[in-house]
Amino acid sequence: AAFLVIRGMAGGGGETAPLVATQPLSRGSVQNRLAVTGPVSGTDSVDVVSNLHAEVTELLVKEGDKVEKDQLLAVIDSQDLEREVQVAQNAYDLAVAEKEQSEREAERGYAKALQDCQAAKDALDRTAAFVQAGSEAPVNLENAQNAYADALRQVDSYRVENGKAVADETYSLRIQSAAYELEKKQKDLENAQVKSPISGTVVRVNTKVGQFADKPEDDEPMFIIENLDQLELEIKISEYSIGKVEVGQTASISADILDGNTVEGTVVSISPTGEEKGNGSSERVIPTRISIDDPESGLIAGITARAEIILEEAEDALIVPAAALLQKEDGSLYIQKAENGKVSLIPVDVGVEGDVNVEILPLEEGSLKEGDHILTAADPALSDGAAVTELPQV
Repeated sequence: AAFLVIRGMAGGGGETAPLVATQPLSRGSVQNRLAVTGPVSGTDSVDVVSNLHAEVTELLVKEGDKVEKDQLLAVIDSQDLEREVQVAQNAYDLAVAEKEQSEREAERGYAKALQDCQAAKDALDRTAAFVQAGSEAPVNLENAQNAYADALRQVDSYRVENGKAVADETYSLRIQSAAYELEKKQKDLENAQVKSPISGTVVRVNTKVGQFADKPEDDEPMFIIENLDQLELEIKISEYSIGKVEVGQTASISADILDGNTVEGTVVSISPTGEEKGNGSSERVIPTRISIDDPESGLIAGITARAEIILEEAEDALIVPAAALLQKEDGSLYIQKAENGKVSLIPVDVGVEGDVNVEILPLEEGSLKEGDHILTAADPALSDGAAVTELPQV
C-alpha cells in the first residue's frame, strides 16, 4: 500500500522530520505471471461428415455418449449403393472376361500366323530353287516374296510378351478403370456405416433419421467427437509476451464453473507461427495450448477459462512492494532504508517482478538484510541522509 508522506511544522514554527511509512524487509516467494483467456476443448476433435446423398435410417448415439474408435454412429440407406456396387462389379467382370477372350484369340491367331509365315517361307525357298533351275517363271518368285512379306506383317501385328501373344493394352486400361469405379462404389457402401474415427465423447449430433447424410442441420458435421479425457486450454499470446513463455511452464486455471477454485495446467505446445490478432490490430498473436493436468478438474469443453502462466518464480528472495522502488533519471534503481532517523539510498537491481511485490538484488554486498526498515512508498524528495520520522508499523 502507498502511504502519503506527511510533512508538518512544529508548533513552535520549527520544521520537523517528515513522517514515513516503513515495513521490515523480508524474504518470500514472488511470481511473474501472464494472464490469458481462451476456450477449453478436448485434445482430439474430429468432424464426422458424409458425402452420400442418402437418408439416415438409424441413429445409434446421442450427445454425451462415449464411443470407441470405429464404433457405429449411424446407418445410411444403402439400397441404391448396393445396386451401384453390383453394376460396377459386373462392369469389372466383363472387362476381365473381354481381356481373357481377347488373349485367347490372340494366342490362336498368333500361332496360326507363325504357321502361315513358316509355310510362306518354305514356299519362297522352293520357288527360288525352281526359278534358279529354270523350271518356273521369275514372276512366281516375286509372288512368293510378297506372300512371305505379308505373313511377316501378320506375325508382327500381335503384341508379344515373353514369346506369348497378349491382348491389346486397351483391355488392361478398361480393367483398371472398372476396378477404380468398383473400389469407389464399395467405399461408398462401406461409408453407409458411419463410424467414429477416434475414441471420445459425442459432443454434437447435427443429423436425424430421415435427413440426407450430406445435408445435416445448418451445414454442420453429422457428428463432432472429442476426447474429453484430457482437456486443453486454447490461448493466444501476444508477440510481445511470447518470448517469456516456454513449454513446460505451469499455469493456474480458473473459470466460473469452478466456483472460485483453481486447477493446475502445463504449457504443452507453442505454435511456430503467429497470426493476426484481428479487430484491425497490427499486433500478432501466437496460438498456445495448456494441458489441464487433473482429469477430474470440473472443467468442461466449450467454456472460457482464465490461465495465469508462471513466467518466472523466485523463492527465498528479498521482496518489497513495487511502490518502494525509486528510479532516478538515469534509470538506476534504489530502495530507501530508514535507520536511526535517517534515510539511506541503497542501489538495487530487480529480479522477478510480481503484480504487487518485486524481488530486489542489492548491488552492494551487505547493504540490505532481513528486518531493515524499508519505505513502503518511495519519496523522490528524500535524499540520501535526509532525516525522517517512522510511523508506527501496523
